Amino acid sequence: MADAPGVRFLLLFLLSTALEAGQNPSNTISLGSSLSPNASHKSWLSPSGLFAFGFYPKGKGFAVGIWLASKPATTVVWTANRDDPPLSSNTTLEFTKYSGLFLWTRKGEGKSITYDLDEDAVSASMLDTGNFVIYNNQSNVTWQSFDYPTDTLLGSQYLDYGEELLSSVSTTDQSSGRFHLRMQSDGNLVAFPVNSSEETRDSYWQTHTETFGRDYSEYIVLDLNSRGLLCLRNSSGGICVHTLVNSSYSGNNKTIIYRATLDADGNFRLYSHSFGIGNNSTGLKQWSALQNQCDVKGICGVNSFCSSTDHSIANCSCFPGFTFLNHDKMFLGCYQSFIDDEGCTRKDPTSIYNITVLRNGEWAGYPYSVILTNKEEDCGRSCLEDCNCWAALYLNHTCKKHKLPLLYGVSKPNESITGFIKIGTAQIAGHNPSVPGSHPSNSRNLKVVAEKKKALILILAVSLGCLALLCSVIAIYSFLIYIRRVHRYRRLSGNSSLGLNGEFTLRSFSYSELEKATNGFKEELGRNSFGAVYKGAVFDAEGKKIVVVKRLERVVEESEREFQAEMTAIGQTHHRNLVRLLGFCIEGASKLLVYEFMNNGSLANLLFKVERRPSWKERVKIAMDVARGILYLHEECETRIIHCNIKPQNILMDDSWTAKISDFGLAKVLMPNQTGTLTGVRGTRGYLAPEWHRNTLISEKADVYSFGVVLLEIICCRSNMEVNVSTVDEVLLIDWVYDCFAARELEKLVGEEEVDMKTLERMVKVGLRCIQDNPSLRPSMKNVILMLEGTMDIPVSPSPTASTVMV
Repeated sequence: MADAPGVRFLLLFLLSTALEAGQNPSNTISLGSSLSPNASHKSWLSPSGLFAFGFYPKGKGFAVGIWLASKPATTVVWTANRDDPPLSSNTTLEFTKYSGLFLWTRKGEGKSITYDLDEDAVSASMLDTGNFVIYNNQSNVTWQSFDYPTDTLLGSQYLDYGEELLSSVSTTDQSSGRFHLRMQSDGNLVAFPVNSSEETRDSYWQTHTETFGRDYSEYIVLDLNSRGLLCLRNSSGGICVHTLVNSSYSGNNKTIIYRATLDADGNFRLYSHSFGIGNNSTGLKQWSALQNQCDVKGICGVNSFCSSTDHSIANCSCFPGFTFLNHDKMFLGCYQSFIDDEGCTRKDPTSIYNITVLRNGEWAGYPYSVILTNKEEDCGRSCLEDCNCWAALYLNHTCKKHKLPLLYGVSKPNESITGFIKIGTAQIAGHNPSVPGSHPSNSRNLKVVAEKKKALILILAVSLGCLALLCSVIAIYSFLIYIRRVHRYRRLSGNSSLGLNGEFTLRSFSYSELEKATNGFKEELGRNSFGAVYKGAVFDAEGKKIVVVKRLERVVEESEREFQAEMTAIGQTHHRNLVRLLGFCIEGASKLLVYEFMNNGSLANLLFKVERRPSWKERVKIAMDVARGILYLHEECETRIIHCNIKPQNILMDDSWTAKISDFGLAKVLMPNQTGTLTGVRGTRGYLAPEWHRNTLISEKADVYSFGVVLLEIICCRSNMEVNVSTVDEVLLIDWVYDCFAARELEKLVGEEEVDMKTLERMVKVGLRCIQDNPSLRPSMKNVILMLEGTMDIPVSPSPTASTVMV
């Protein structure tokens, strides 16, 4: 705690006065004294008996703290080690010479709760101010609870600059909550959500007194005196420069105790407790920093918004298309209640998405795109057609498009703001009209749909006489198609035209063979939007072999001839970093691929789901393995191949923990002189290069982009988007990595892990280079490997974030 002569003199004078009035032999705690939840001595009282220090109930156990011994209910004002698990009833708290207050468990283990004790302890006292103090052999205070506030300030206590109050989870759970109030060194008292950037845009209350502490000979502290005066006090003379509230009044022979608390809901309030006979007290709220609870940013969590008819009560509602994470704890936020695995790969987003309008509500955060338009419906349409957009705000001819999560949502009935939320079309039927101001934006089209249905009924009625003939034609056509497919299957099974078995050692399986090999597709290993993967066993000249069978369910635009040609080319590949394709099956609409089995699972499980993640050296090796596998596909095999779906789920680990690229079901084969190919969107959202959405030629640089995202995931051991992070800046991995790189804070990416910082910087620079929007700025995979090995210089990359669009 910083020292300044003026305020220190005043506060030490007040403290010495309280000590003189409060110390008596019965209140002195001597060395060796102890407390236990099971013993008769559970707490130490102050001389008046209004404050107690000791064990109080916490969940299914106990915690150590200080509480106001009021009746009928006690009020906890301080907790030691507040985020530790509850203590058992067999715990003992002992007052010792060298460690101060020391907790012993039944197993003989323990730790000090006064770990920064400056000098040897001699005695201690619980004072009537609510301060627990420890004295040295000169009777000077060597430790006091007032120096370590939790969520509460008491009379005669102050908050020094750089210190903060951290709210509790609830009135019954004193663990660290979601809001903090900080006394800044510039003299400004500011409240933030805990996981915010602590910039001005994230604060929800402040005193705007930052100019008061600009004189470097003084600073500002938050002070609450015993008479109920809560103010910002100047260190030079202790004069109040900004009064928040002055509740001083005569107690009429009653004892009045004041406390200023940052409550669990984020609001800073001043309370008074008036004690009468028998410690019966009346608690009153004297002052609140905010009158409307919805002004507290983050009170409702992500993807939800706050509304209130009574300002004292905040009601949280999920944005349309979202569901509460926990219906019993609605302040935790919401998650998206529908999933579309195809995402940006879908050619027509309007077939699966729709737009819901939210009137008079807004949220915070930086938009990734800003569009100028005179019509609000153009804003909604722009978000609907943009696969990266999940919500948009329209105000004053400006459309701001946002990604998820949506932060600090709030209803503002008196402001003309229009919000657009993207939801799944299947949710329109389940639309909840109780959500204030929300309705489906396509309601005007319902009449059109009804008219079309009437027209269809009329056409069917007129065509009823021709129905028998039409059915006959369809039956004959279906029979001919069936005969044709049976003939083609027999030709393929007979191997009369392709000659795959002999020339390329790529085996052609029948559907019944693979159904038998997988025991009726019984053991499913995984599934995505393009198909499911099953474990099976086949027999060849070497005996029984464990294999993986992938059944493609969405590759419907490919002709059988094109699919056979690409499988033929891929069957020629052989590299230590590629999973071996053993065979395939085409039978009617069924397309299946057979791969060798990788016993150690995918890179995704290794990075994201297991407790023991790979070490730094292992991750560097994995990154090089993946890069060499992609280089072979692009440049070293006889036919150049674009994989089109590089992601951790498609990188498997063999028995020696060598990374191998798998899943060639979406791969594209290039002709010798072909620089790119035109094809529908393939791959997985989050790993797709921007050119997939621009209707341009797709080259090997699309795989380079996907590798860049995977490389950053390998470095940080996390996926490219995570909601459950410590700060909002960490939600999108690409933006967070670039921010850390620009700020020269790369150690944040790996936490406390010991890594080679030169290798870390080199890998980050390569990853950022690979994810450039312009394909020409991305290096080839050969140059990527040279950069990772340190034999080629790496150009500095611009920020990968999207720029503002003006139309």
